[in-house]
Amino acid sequence: MERRFGQPPPLDASGYDRAAFIPEFYDHVVPYASRPDIGFYVETARQHGGPVLELGCGTGRILIPTARAGININGLDASEGMLRVCRARLDTEPADVQRRTELHHGDIRQFDLGHRFDLITLPFRPFQYLLTVEEQLACLNAIWHHLQLNGRLVFDLFNPSVHHLAKPVDPAATDDEPPFTHPDRRIVTRRSRILERDLADQTFAGELVYDVTHPGGRTERLVHHYRFRYLFRFEAEHLLARAGFSVDHVYSGFDHAPYGSHYPGELIFVARRRPAS
Repeated sequence: MERRFGQPPPLDASGYDRAAFIPEFYDHVVPYASRPDIGFYVETARQHGGPVLELGCGTGRILIPTARAGININGLDASEGMLRVCRARLDTEPADVQRRTELHHGDIRQFDLGHRFDLITLPFRPFQYLLTVEEQLACLNAIWHHLQLNGRLVFDLFNPSVHHLAKPVDPAATDDEPPFTHPDRRIVTRRSRILERDLADQTFAGELVYDVTHPGGRTERLVHHYRFRYLFRFEAEHLLARAGFSVDHVYSGFDHAPYGSHYPGELIFVARRRPAS
């Protein structure tokens, strides 16, 4: 059986609430579980101190380790399903970790939490669900208004490969991941593919396919469609400048490797809030 999920509602640009299986599988997907960004963001929070605001906090993959490190952290996410998993995970944490966390359901393009933070982060590319310059600037403007003067914004994007973009899209090509076993004993294999690419808009449409085998042998295919916008380094730097930020560092890896040390690598920004002009 296959269930397909269409365009996301305006609030949840990722579309995760239209694909309820995403939150329940998210923490078990092999590339996510082994992604090296957790230590980077926890150490960044230690260096800057709290309070921290994490936008697109999801299931708490980074938020919870940050709270365990003794940092007060707020998390905001547009997906109620992802927040539900995060709350369940927090319920299993010690009381002091729970006291250091606060969760909010909201849109990264327009939010008002009523106070400022020393550090705001957007781990694992939620900024790339924003498909227009207007949306991107709205998000950066909301961040600017929630940062202390000289507070830091840290976020990562994937660095687009010009060589890869020059190749025609092959919709039949898939990137297969190692299977994982869910705690309820379902065995899941995830595959991803690019369906189309718009070089003018710098967007692409992708598909995530989850082939699920249930304990009794029944199989099911779950499909999630999404659209991403890719940004180049200096394009992102100009957006930050327009929104009132100065760029302190650009890294190509979570080991603080300088941008350009390997290609394409990641695209990681550390930016500082400037005073209002």
